[in-house]
Amino acid sequence: MMTLIFLILFFGIFGKIAVFAIKAAWGLTKVVFTLLFLPLIIIGFALSGLIYLAFIGLIIAGVVMLVKTVVV
Repeated sequence: MMTLIFLILFFGIFGKIAVFAIKAAWGLTKVVFTLLFLPLIIIGFALSGLIYLAFIGLIIAGVVMLVKTVVV
């Protein structure tokens, strides 16, 4: 009986910690992609001659940031 209670509490506590860790990792991934990879991709488009794709990417990123700012 004590083993069953221990297992329930063990998975309850460490399950919550695991969910928190996944949420934190997802938030960190979003920040890294926004601050690091998106500008590198747009600069790569511009340097390789795909300036129209770079402008489209900038416009889409700008609209998304405006919408996120207004909604929050």
